[in-house]
Amino acid sequence: MKKILAIAWKDTILRFTGVTEWLFFLILPVVFTVILGGGTGSSIDNRIRLLVVDQANSPLSAELIATLNLSEAVRPDIWKLNKAETEFSQRRAASYLVIPPDFNLQALEQGVISLELYLQPNNVNATVAQRAIEAVTSRISSAVDIANNCVTSADAIRPFASATERQAYFAASLAAAQAEMSNAPMRVAAIQGSTPNQIEYNPRTNSSAGQLITWVFIPLIGISAMFAYERQKGTLRRLLITPTRKATYLLGTITGQVASALVQMLILIGFGILIMKLNWGNNLVGLGVMLVSSVLAAAALGTTLGTFVKTEAQASGLSIMLGMVMALLGGCWYPIEFFPQFVRTAVKILPTSWAMQGLLDLVLRGRGLVDILPEAGVLLGFAVVFFAVGVWRFKYE
Repeated sequence: MKKILAIAWKDTILRFTGVTEWLFFLILPVVFTVILGGGTGSSIDNRIRLLVVDQANSPLSAELIATLNLSEAVRPDIWKLNKAETEFSQRRAASYLVIPPDFNLQALEQGVISLELYLQPNNVNATVAQRAIEAVTSRISSAVDIANNCVTSADAIRPFASATERQAYFAASLAAAQAEMSNAPMRVAAIQGSTPNQIEYNPRTNSSAGQLITWVFIPLIGISAMFAYERQKGTLRRLLITPTRKATYLLGTITGQVASALVQMLILIGFGILIMKLNWGNNLVGLGVMLVSSVLAAAALGTTLGTFVKTEAQASGLSIMLGMVMALLGGCWYPIEFFPQFVRTAVKILPTSWAMQGLLDLVLRGRGLVDILPEAGVLLGFAVVFFAVGVWRFKYE
């Protein structure tokens, strides 16, 4: 046991002596998790972004923006005029709305106020924004008509003493009309139809699980580079004159890398829980089974690959390439449902596919230990086969 621990400790020290290893161990997994997950926030706003330039900064313009914010179609985003024009001209925004400086109660009482809406041609999002703004302005226009009718009726009963009194009465009537319209009972209810889906897809969950698998599999497959390095340096040959058996050396090397991989997984899971607010803790026993079976399958693949490669550079390149391809096809970067059916069937030969399915069953679908046993069993089967081939083909030189 002391020999195994000594080999594991030696390999761990050698692995983390360079800055590059920390890049793959921690920095890149966190960065890609956040990028592919669309941020770390706990809520997703799918409404269409509408750039709003508020040149009035009046209570009426604030109310218009607040009403737009209640829309289920658009999400107002306040911008400066020059920046909104640049964003629109470079086609990074489908539309933008300019609220003129005279958008206030005084101008509204005297006549019609025009809003400036700029739309990209033949753009569906721009059309949706236009319809949403028309709905909001129609609502405001109805309240203004009610307020004007109140002012006219009041003036007929008792003429206003001054324009200031008239404007104050108009403002009060408008506020009362808007309040009544807000409290009015809903006459027509619109229900958004959708196809029933028992699983609510969460891109942050898929990203957290996928990047965990990706960046753990690549270093574990990279065990092959450690074997090639030892051969090139001649240290494996020296083991022939020591009482260290082949099984002891292999077990020590693999143990150290598996332990590092488990620590890396726990760090990434902690990031998902604390920063991305994901629920990784539904079934800790099932999660532990999936993590252990996944790292064993990846370490076994690296052991087998290490018996075929000749140099450390060759092993490093192959481990990165294999890890990336297996992660992509296994659904770690994008949901596996995006691929054609024949691809989804073919990738069952990859351990990343089974690891991803098992983790998503736990963290996304709310399943338990019994449900992920088939995936864990397949991963352990991969581990047995690859370890058997690796041990059988292993040579000191």
